[in-house]
Amino acid sequence: MTVSGNGTTTLYDTGPLPGPGGWPVTYEQVAAGSLPDAEVPSRPVPRISAGMKLHGEYQGSGFTEPKYIARRGDGQVVQLSRLLYLVASSVDGVRDVDTIAHRVSARFGREVSGENIRYLVENKLEPLGVTVPEGQESDEVDAPRSDLLLALKGHRVIFNERRTAKIAKSLQWLHRPVVVAAVLLTAVAMDVWLFGFFGAIEPVLEVLDQPILILIVFLLTVASLVFHEFGHASACRYGGARPGCIGCGLFLIWPSMYTDVTDVYRINRAGRIRTDFGGVYFNVVFMLAMAGAYFATGEPFFLAAVYLGHFEILEQLMPAVRLDGYYILGDLAGVPDLYGKIKPILLSLLPTAKGRAAREEVAGLKKSARVIVATWVLTMVPLIIAELAYGLWNLPRIITTMVRSLTEQLVGTGSAFADGKIVEGLVGVLGSFMLLCPMAGVIYLTIKIGGRLFRAAKRATAGRPALRVTLCAALLVGLGGLSYAWMSGVTPKPLPKKPPIAPILQPGVPTTAPPPMDASTPEKGKGSPSASPGTASASPSAVPGAAPSGASGSPSATASGSASASAPEPSASSSAKPGTKPTKGASQSAEPGGNGGPGGGPSQEPTGTATDSPTPTPTESVTPSEPPPGSTPPSTDPPAQAASS
Repeated sequence: MTVSGNGTTTLYDTGPLPGPGGWPVTYEQVAAGSLPDAEVPSRPVPRISAGMKLHGEYQGSGFTEPKYIARRGDGQVVQLSRLLYLVASSVDGVRDVDTIAHRVSARFGREVSGENIRYLVENKLEPLGVTVPEGQESDEVDAPRSDLLLALKGHRVIFNERRTAKIAKSLQWLHRPVVVAAVLLTAVAMDVWLFGFFGAIEPVLEVLDQPILILIVFLLTVASLVFHEFGHASACRYGGARPGCIGCGLFLIWPSMYTDVTDVYRINRAGRIRTDFGGVYFNVVFMLAMAGAYFATGEPFFLAAVYLGHFEILEQLMPAVRLDGYYILGDLAGVPDLYGKIKPILLSLLPTAKGRAAREEVAGLKKSARVIVATWVLTMVPLIIAELAYGLWNLPRIITTMVRSLTEQLVGTGSAFADGKIVEGLVGVLGSFMLLCPMAGVIYLTIKIGGRLFRAAKRATAGRPALRVTLCAALLVGLGGLSYAWMSGVTPKPLPKKPPIAPILQPGVPTTAPPPMDASTPEKGKGSPSASPGTASASPSAVPGAAPSGASGSPSATASGSASASAPEPSASSSAKPGTKPTKGASQSAEPGGNGGPGGGPSQEPTGTATDSPTPTPTESVTPSEPPPGSTPPSTDPPAQAASS
């Protein structure tokens, strides 16, 4: 740089360096093209792609060689070697490849020619979307993106970078060590009181009785999600990095929020881990605020939000999917993408050429990082495979239960709106959404995983017809066996319909259990003989001349253990009148000549009890008080027993 007499400043390059094409030239001359054509040969001028940000070296990396982080305008993060990063940082749309070569050579410590720079730009940076292809007018690039299975889709910005910076600045004091210690100690005291003395589930049960309270708790849960993202942004700023925008998207079709903290990769590992924990830490702060609101107002729905906040924290800390726990583990290992290491870790276990290449890639990790990543891979892969196998085995009952629940939910919600119950209908819509999300998630994952497995198998068997035929045969055998298991009933049956636990969320759905099955038509496969229309089964405990326990002086009357599942004993003196049809749910007098129906009078000397109820469980018993002399013996009607037990 020189300053002329008139005060103007001229910027020069670093000067000639060893190698072809090195000569001093001003930027103004190159930009204006004022040099003669003989002196300035036509050399390409690379341009950086729109929105590209270079974040610098990845601090605390788990790789043996340093890695540098860059982020494209479409949000895709790419890792660059030191040489590629130096080339990208020298591209400004003005310098040609020779000028870039001079700068890179001085900073890299080794001579790099203009042809080397051109090769790196065209074959390394352009495919990554870092630079714009030569001859393209627009700075927008259409570079490939990593198709992550468990990644956030459909991003929408809620707080832009400027607003996020203001929010982060106002809340970063919460990350001071003294404040963090005070918050955590207070949270421990709150949990001891809530779970050990007050009873954490009671506020949740109270909320379930009121539709409007459920909506309030739902809104508080959404507020805690937003506050969670403020924790990431403020921790990022506290560590010295610059947070980006806060937005929302779809995670496996579940609505989720995110915070752009890509700039955190240029600070140390402790700052990144603080940023990873910032979200769940702010969940704790939010729960303390809700507990304070309860003490101020006495409203139980605040404690219900505290109770649900614990589950949100546990979910966030799971390292199986791309939530906070996944990034915490990745930053501990110094590897930003753990899922990208599953394939090389598994291939490195094979004694093949691919295994040797994978071992070389894995060798690029430090020993501590290899241990953490390998442990995570060898733990998560069996769990994922077992989870998929378990889901396929239970697929029929899953589909049956989901369709049944969704049908009842939609019909009940529509009826609530038709009857003018607006609040119940709105809560029913929320319940429908909660049912639709996992159903759509199952379909989405099935299509995505099936497509990925198909493409992987197609690539692996390309040019190997024998292997492809073998793989197809094995697949057909597996699908055939699974289909036979589904159709033959070997797989578990759907659960019987039960009353809703939270009837508020399911308006119109029956809240009573289904009626018991008629014992005159026993279930298939139970081994019970078919009941004759004119014959009632006698109790196995009935003996000649014995009276029912309800008619004796005993204060208890217990139903027989297996009345309808056993054949009548020939020696029993109790038998129904020929041609008399048993009445469901009624005990019948069996004295010859007596009225053996529910409308008949009591027999003076009953000798047995005929029942038409299914086999009761040991808990289906009643203990009535002793009847007064001359009164009707207490009924052993099975529905009454079930209601009183």
